[in-house]
Amino acid sequence: MTMSDTSFTGRLRSFADSDLFYSFRRSRTTVIAAVALALLFFGAIFAPVIAPFDPFDIAHLNLLDSELPPAWMEGSNPAYILGTDTQARDVLSSILYGLRISLFVGFASVILAAVLGVFLGLVGGFVGGIVDAVIMRVADVLLSFPAILVALLINGVMRGILPANQHESAAILVLVLAIGLTNWVQYARTVRGSTLVERQREYVQAARTIGVGRLRIMLTHILPNVLGPVLVIATINLGMAVLTEATLSFLGVGMPATQPSLGTLIRVGNEYLFSGIWWVVIFPSATLAVLVLAVNLIGDWLRDALNPKLR
Repeated sequence: MTMSDTSFTGRLRSFADSDLFYSFRRSRTTVIAAVALALLFFGAIFAPVIAPFDPFDIAHLNLLDSELPPAWMEGSNPAYILGTDTQARDVLSSILYGLRISLFVGFASVILAAVLGVFLGLVGGFVGGIVDAVIMRVADVLLSFPAILVALLINGVMRGILPANQHESAAILVLVLAIGLTNWVQYARTVRGSTLVERQREYVQAARTIGVGRLRIMLTHILPNVLGPVLVIATINLGMAVLTEATLSFLGVGMPATQPSLGTLIRVGNEYLFSGIWWVVIFPSATLAVLVLAVNLIGDWLRDALNPKLR
């Protein structure tokens, strides 16, 4: 056995004996949420492998198979487990591919918001003065508007800048920027508050005394000690980012029908809800609900598990 194998096994055993894993095992709700989330992630990552059909391959679509009900209903085709839509696309395959886009936008926007917010929070809390005042006033202005309106504004500005023929190809980038630039405030305010406390600690004062630069102090001394709350915020914000993307797509300013996310599938399916083709909108909506609920449950557990006052 190599040294790396021994180290990995030791870390795995240490995690298995930790209070965090014990808290996880004790919460049945969290375990169920984690399993559901893992299944959704697995389906999204391996969609090209496990999806029964490629919903974007026009050559394999047969309009005679359009509007078929789910497999357990009369008049269905067992090949289409969750039925088909008006374009004869398999609903299950569309959900798996749409889930990939929704999760990618959610993760990318959370990473953007976290990086931007943590950096601004560190700078504001450590430097202070006019720099801190400007960052916090900008944050206050953003907090005075609903997040969805700010996202719509940023989305509209980006689409106005880009040529019309690039709107569809740049849709994911525009969504990531719109959602990420909206949600950095929470990270910045949380990290700023923690930085104001940490910069008074003895280890920071000692680093200053021996001549360590500001940037190094922020990145190597303070940052590791303020990442706990950031992890909790990022977990909860993942669900909010997915919901925001779905909202923008439902409003018609998100992902196009040629690259449907869960929000786009819900928007398209909603047009046929009262015509009897309920499965086209119900199943994507249920998938979105399960995804957001699972992420929020794990975020709530993580917030409590990392809070020493609640142990």
